[in-house]
Amino acid sequence: MSLSLSSLILLPSWISMAQIQQGGPDEKEKTTALKDLLSRIDLDELMKKDEPPLDFPDTLEGFEYAFNEKGQLRHIKTGEPFVFNYREDLHRWNQKRYEALGEIITKYVYELLEKDCNLKKISVPEGYGVIVLNPNENYIEVERPKIHVQSSSDSSDEPAEKRERKDKVSKETKKRRDFYEKYRNPQREKEMMQLYIRENGSPEEHAIYVWDHFIAQSAAENVFFVAHSYGGLAFVELMIQREADVKSKVTAVALTDSVHNVWHQEAGKTIREWMRENCCNWVSSSEPLDTSVESMLPDCPRVSAGTDRHELTSWKSFPSIFKFFTEASEAKTSSLKPALTRRSHRIKHEEL
Repeated sequence: MSLSLSSLILLPSWISMAQIQQGGPDEKEKTTALKDLLSRIDLDELMKKDEPPLDFPDTLEGFEYAFNEKGQLRHIKTGEPFVFNYREDLHRWNQKRYEALGEIITKYVYELLEKDCNLKKISVPEGYGVIVLNPNENYIEVERPKIHVQSSSDSSDEPAEKRERKDKVSKETKKRRDFYEKYRNPQREKEMMQLYIRENGSPEEHAIYVWDHFIAQSAAENVFFVAHSYGGLAFVELMIQREADVKSKVTAVALTDSVHNVWHQEAGKTIREWMRENCCNWVSSSEPLDTSVESMLPDCPRVSAGTDRHELTSWKSFPSIFKFFTEASEAKTSSLKPALTRRSHRIKHEEL
């Protein structure tokens, strides 16, 4: 049975007029017939009636998008950034389009990591020299299951027939309310709940988990960390929880615009002393790369990343970071400490 939207709107009015004009014994039958009719309508299918098919391209070119020389996603024809509301009043379709494009971009980023950065994508456990942590993925979202609350009227002194009649009316009322709520707000998102990943429910937990299960058990003698932004806070927490192990295995740590705070995180004196000798924080600054930047915290030296943009601090400071790692490794081999308090090996832009 098919039913158009206009029929859905007009039918209740027609029944109401008939009831007013006729009244009589047929009223209950007509009301029952209307309820039966509404219960057979597939609301989801009705609201998808004018929605385009959820059939999307499987390439960037198919979406008519490409990355320019600056790494920005732009429309091939217009040059405009990505537009979420590609079709007005079709939020569900726009969301599905966005997700489909996101899957393509994810694969593209993986290809860049493998092709340009010489990384290899493998399933954990990893047996290679580079481990890329993923501290931001701490949970998955799933639809919250519907909880059916049983009626408490079973303990009542009401006759069974009356209780059954009340329960039936209550269910019909709820069904009718849900029906019209979906009709008024068809794009309402499903109620979701977060399921946290076991032992990885926060960036700090993730860092400790990767350390315990992979880094600590590896044969590597020289371990280096590059920790950006909140990653610096996660590393300090790792030191607090695994101080002796970290000191014995980690050679040097490069922080990039780290948001850690040794006071708020209650890092002990021995940790702060170790950080002063073995860590360096490249912070966002308009000063040239490696220019010393004063700090109010007694933890590690701070130098300019050569950019005042937070998100670019890692990329801009990579040449200095790898030089820092090389010096730290050589110093460890010769049983010498690298001089980190004042970096005298500033790399000039011309040398880069």
